[in-house]
Amino acid sequence: MIRRPLAAAALALCGVGAVACGGAEVSDTGASAPAASPRLGQPAASQDRAADAASSSETASSETGVPTTRTATASETQARPLAGRVIVIDPGHNGGNWKHPEIINRQVNISNQKKACDTTGTSTNDGYSEAAFTWDVSTRLVRLLRAQGATVKLTRPDNKGTGPCINQRAAIGNRAKADAAISVHADGAAPSAHGFHVIMPKKIGGPVDPVVGESRKLGVAVRDAFHSGTGLPYSTYIGSKALNFRSDLGGLNLSTVPKIFIECGNMRNAKEAAEFKDPAFRQRIADSLAKGLETYLTAAR
Repeated sequence: MIRRPLAAAALALCGVGAVACGGAEVSDTGASAPAASPRLGQPAASQDRAADAASSSETASSETGVPTTRTATASETQARPLAGRVIVIDPGHNGGNWKHPEIINRQVNISNQKKACDTTGTSTNDGYSEAAFTWDVSTRLVRLLRAQGATVKLTRPDNKGTGPCINQRAAIGNRAKADAAISVHADGAAPSAHGFHVIMPKKIGGPVDPVVGESRKLGVAVRDAFHSGTGLPYSTYIGSKALNFRSDLGGLNLSTVPKIFIECGNMRNAKEAAEFKDPAFRQRIADSLAKGLETYLTAAR
């Protein structure tokens, strides 16, 4: 792998397990402008309000209209196993990042070093961008988790803006006191490389240290559910059994809640690129991630 600095004129795309997540190592794929992505469903703010209303434990009296507290039944608890849980979903990159190098090239402190605010991410060879892919998967995942009773927050409201920076993405999960946080990505490795991997934090003498153990449990649960649900193989080019531990990602280093990254596969591999462009397969990815999060969070009760 070649280590390259970010340039203002041509922003680095993600490389082998690194720049897709704001890392410093890049592949030789070169730069390409991201493709546009349609938004799915309601705006995040509207979804938040609907979810809050649906998950409220108070009901209005038919006679007085005064809220009365009601205890959930066993069947309701079973149907909404994530009630009371807070989950932060971080769709990697953003659709407008490539337009603003002055923003995303800015260096930010990630505890043990400084890194660029963000990157453009990668894309398939025909221009389907990582930012569009992660936004689509993440919004599908949000709906699944809210249906299970969770309070879910996204780190960005759409796929048209810039940022937020990697340190801000971590801060969103921290402020929410999330029970779990996951950053959704796809890699830009050599075309022959394929498979997915989960990235977990290492101890760095920094904010993430107390949650390294829980982050590993979260990572294993998501790894197992993703492998089973999507049929995608473990990565052939990085990590061991689809698990990779890193200390150079701001989104992990600065997290005070259990958090992982998932590289769902390689967008430069023809077979995986074709699957990622299929809405039905993206739904399978979201289903699998939801299952992994549920497994971790229900075991952690």
